[in-house]
This record gives sequence, C-alpha cells and structure tokens, in this order.
Amino acid sequence: MLTHKGDQAVVFSVTSNREIKKKRRLKVNAGFTLTEIMIVVAIISILAAIAIPNFMNYQAKARQSEAKVGLGGIFTAATAYYASNATYTVASFSELDYAPVGTPVYTFNYGGIAINSGSSASTCPGTTWAGTTPSLSSASFTAGARGNIDSDPTCDEWTIDDVRNLTNTVNDVLN
Repeated sequence: MLTHKGDQAVVFSVTSNREIKKKRRLKVNAGFTLTEIMIVVAIISILAAIAIPNFMNYQAKARQSEAKVGLGGIFTAATAYYASNATYTVASFSELDYAPVGTPVYTFNYGGIAINSGSSASTCPGTTWAGTTPSLSSASFTAGARGNIDSDPTCDEWTIDDVRNLTNTVNDVLN
C-alpha cells in the first residue's frame, strides 16, 4: 500500500514473518521540466541556423562540378577533333561526338552552338553572357556552361578555352 504525505511517500511492506513495516521514502520526480525542454529546443535552433546556410553553400559548390566535368569533356572532344581535322570549327555540335549525360542543370555551349538545354535554362534565358562569350575559330575555341544552381536570379557561368583555361566568370554560389 502506498500513501503520500508531503514530499515523502509512506510504503507499507510485509516481511517473511508477517510483520508490517512502515518506511518513508522521498518522492522522485521523473521527466523533464518545460524550461529544460525549451533550452534544448533553443540550442538546436541556434545550431540549425548556423548549419543550414553552410550546408546550402556546400551543396551549391558541389553542383558546380557538373559544369567543370562537362566543360572538361567538351575540351577533350574539341582537342581530339582538332587533332583529326586541324580546325576547331564544326558545322554542328554532333561532329564533336560529345553530349552531357543525364539531366544536366547547366546549358552547355561550344563556340556559340548550343549543345543542350539544361534544366535551369528557363531561369537563365537568352544568350547574353556576363563573362567571356563562347566563340569559335579554326585555331581556337571557347566553350561555356550556364546554369542556376541555387534558384536565385543570378546564373552561374563557366568557360573553358583551347588552352584549358577554366574560368568561373559569374559565381552563383557567392551571390
């Protein structure tokens, strides 16, 4: 039998020789107080406020690797084409035997010839480049990649030329 008295609990027990013993024990409160829970929620909120923007920044930087890999592929294909034909000039991009794989975010351009229409093409309309415009001649080329990697009004732009200068002309991660 258990009865309560103030902050103590009175416990009655029966021993092996049938005697009733009375013991007093302090009551133990189990669980968390509202204040403790609020402090934990506040700490988690502060950590999330710091971590989420950093995570988004790292995620956008990872998306930029698509442009680097794609432009590297274009460079390799254009260099191989030049070795066979002694010119970088092509009538259509299919002559280079290169196409981006999957569903790219970036729209790739070889010397003014559009290779594909990336998934962010609608947010990067037109062909106006903020940096170096992709161009093409028999002795040189500049290829480019444009894409919106973080859903803001700024488009990320990358270019690569015939001497493999890879340049991020407009960095969407910083904007």
